[in-house]
Amino acid sequence: MTSNEHTERGRIQVSGFDSEKVRQREPLTGWTEESGTETESRLGRAWKRFKHNRSALIGLFVVGILSLCALFARPVTVVGMTVQPFSLAPYDPTTIMYMTPDSSAGVYDSPTLAHPMGTDGSGRDLFSRILYGGRYSISIGFVVVALTGAFGLVYGAISGYYGGWIDEIMMRIVDTVYAFPALILALIIVAILGGGYWQLVAAFTLPGWVTYARLIRGEVLTVKENEYVMAAKALGARDRSVIFRHIVPNAMPPMIVVATLNIGTVVIGVAALGFLGLGMPPGSAEWGTMLDQTRDTLIQGPEGAIPWWATIFPGGAIFLFVMAMNMIGDGINDAFDAQETGIEQQGGG
Repeated sequence: MTSNEHTERGRIQVSGFDSEKVRQREPLTGWTEESGTETESRLGRAWKRFKHNRSALIGLFVVGILSLCALFARPVTVVGMTVQPFSLAPYDPTTIMYMTPDSSAGVYDSPTLAHPMGTDGSGRDLFSRILYGGRYSISIGFVVVALTGAFGLVYGAISGYYGGWIDEIMMRIVDTVYAFPALILALIIVAILGGGYWQLVAAFTLPGWVTYARLIRGEVLTVKENEYVMAAKALGARDRSVIFRHIVPNAMPPMIVVATLNIGTVVIGVAALGFLGLGMPPGSAEWGTMLDQTRDTLIQGPEGAIPWWATIFPGGAIFLFVMAMNMIGDGINDAFDAQETGIEQQGGG
C-alpha cells in the first residue's frame, strides 16, 4: 500500500462540502443570493420590492415629513451652541398668546389664519405645539426601539446559539418579564421614577426587549443548523464571528419588520401615559400630554362650546404617524417576503 493510499484512506470526506468555497464566502453570509450569473443582495431585492409598494412609500413620506417638521420646529441648541437655526413653528410652544401685546388670541380660540389649529386652554398656539411636540413622541419611539432591538438581538442570539442550560435560564428570565403586561410595567416604572423624557424611555425599554429576544432566539435555532454555519465552525471560526457574521444577518428580516411596527406601538404607549397624566411634565407639548390637558373639554367646553380643535389635531398627529409606521412595516414585511422570513403581517404590535 502506497503512502498516497494511506493518505486518502485516512481522510474524512463530507459530500457537498468545499472548504475553499467557504473561505471565499462574502461577508454577512445569507444576505447575498446567487441568481444566474449575478449575486444580488437580499437587502437590494427587498428594496426593489419596497419601492413598488405605493402604500409603504406614502407611509415613508408621511413619517419623513413629520420627523423633519419636528426637527425644524424650533432651533436646537446643544451646550449653548445652536446646531439647528431654523424655525417652522410661528410661535414658541410655551408662549401664551393673550399675554403678548401684538396678539388678539385668547383661550380656546378656533382656527384662524394667524393660528391654523387654534389655541389651547392656556392660550398657546396649537400648530406650534404640535410641530414641536413631535420631538418628544417621535424621538422616544425611535430611541426605545433602537435600545430594545439592540439588547434583544444580542440576548436572543446568545440564548439560541449556545442552547442547553444557558438557553433555559435566559428564556425563563424572558418568561418572567412576559408575565407582566408591558403597559402595566411601564406605569409602575414611571410611578417610581416620575415623569420625563428619559423616564419614559426607561419605562418602555426595560420590558420591551423581550419581544426581540424571543423572536431572534427562534430564528437562531433554525439558522444555526444551516450548512454554512457548520462549515464556519469546522474551519475554526470563533463563536462571536459565527453569531454576528453568519447567523444574525439571517435572523434580521423578521426583527426589522417587528421593530418598524413597534415604533408606532411605543408612540401610542407614550401618548397613553401622557393622557393619564404620567408622561411628560404638565404643560409639555408632547401629543398625549396635550390631550390630557384638554380632556375636560370633551364633554363640556367653555361657555357650552366644545373646542374640537384642541383634541382633534393632537389626536390626528398620533393617528397619522402610527398609521404611516404601520404602512411602512407592512411594506417591509412584503418586501422580505412573509413566507421566507417566517413572520405574518401585523397591524400595530
